[in-house]
Amino acid sequence: MMNAIVGKMDKLIIHFVGNKNNGDGVRFSDELTDYGNTEEYVKILIGNSFKSEELFQFYFSPDLELNPIYQFIKSVFQDKEAFIGQSQNVARYLYDKSTHPQIKPGELCIAYFKDCQLNDKTVDCIGIFKSENKETVLKIDTIKNGYGLSGVKGININKLDKGCLIFNTDKENGYTVSVVDNTNKGYEAQYWKDDFLGVRPVNNGYHQTNQFLGITKQFVTKQIADDFEVSKADQIDILNRSVNYFKTHEKFDKSDFENEVFQDESVIDSFRNFNNSYREENKVELSDNFEISSQAVKKQARVFKSVLKLDKNFHIYIHGNRNLIEQGVDENGRKYYKIYYQEES
Repeated sequence: MMNAIVGKMDKLIIHFVGNKNNGDGVRFSDELTDYGNTEEYVKILIGNSFKSEELFQFYFSPDLELNPIYQFIKSVFQDKEAFIGQSQNVARYLYDKSTHPQIKPGELCIAYFKDCQLNDKTVDCIGIFKSENKETVLKIDTIKNGYGLSGVKGININKLDKGCLIFNTDKENGYTVSVVDNTNKGYEAQYWKDDFLGVRPVNNGYHQTNQFLGITKQFVTKQIADDFEVSKADQIDILNRSVNYFKTHEKFDKSDFENEVFQDESVIDSFRNFNNSYREENKVELSDNFEISSQAVKKQARVFKSVLKLDKNFHIYIHGNRNLIEQGVDENGRKYYKIYYQEES
């Protein structure tokens, strides 16, 4: 679990990075940005944006040292006088990666924070933030005989488009990195993490929980119906049991999970085959035993569908006890579900 508080902002510089494919160009600053009394607002933006428990680290195949952003950041942590030059290298590298037509131009802010708190450690931190979408606010000006009103475009301090915080710890494994990317479409959503930063999730309890629940959902919604005759109600019941296992256990044990959730040996064998194939195809490394992250369970539970949709007339929400639902077909060929209950509310 990440518990981070950024410290005092020591340096800030802003560059403009356009879309290379569109020929927007890049504009470098040669001196630090005077941030005046805005440090408080920058910290509000960070606090509002970096809420995910998932942590990342820089990587590069075959050698971490070949990751450009890792090298630029390492140089600054080793010598703060290199901040301006290395920030320009970061902006130049982002420009080289901004070739997809949907990538928007914007300002790239790079900040250095001193004395940050990360899980009870005091470390320095470098923040990289890209602002792509501006919002208009109404500015009221005092004039001689009253007030004037004008529209001013700026950054919304409640939402960051793209950003990362790089904490000066665990350097040998690629530092500890928290990432924000509020773009959720296609290549535009990939280039920030994959092509520019070159980061991958830290293989901790959060990542393990998130991944295993994701694999389970894929198996139940896409594979199990191909191998067995199961109804939608049965699939929802298995999904509910999956989430319930993670909610009621502190530690994950793969054998216990399979027996408690899938119960039938043939279904367990099918799941094991699917799980092994999924890990191999997607290059996922998971342990059979790990500490369960309640934050990851909460995140995944939102996308585990417990709704049974019947034509366009009915939606049945199933939260547990599959034995209280019966499925059948009447003498006229009409399909039905029979639901048993004790109280109506």
